[in-house]
Amino acid sequence: MNSKLYYVWGGVFTDTHFRELNPGTEESYGPFHTEAEADQVWSETTRKNVDIAQHRMFVITVPVPLPKPVDG
Repeated sequence: MNSKLYYVWGGVFTDTHFRELNPGTEESYGPFHTEAEADQVWSETTRKNVDIAQHRMFVITVPVPLPKPVDG
């Protein structure tokens, strides 16, 4: 079992410093269980918006949450 999950996140940013998104442009996909799946979605969404200079997408990796122990 993979101990990581992958998300694709981004949108159209207010400028080329890529610190703040334009309201209403946020995109989020996932979770994906493999980096390859996330990379494929990243590639597809990036290609669709290649003509928008401030559009950026990122693959974000997070650890899989561990189940809470059962008291007993």
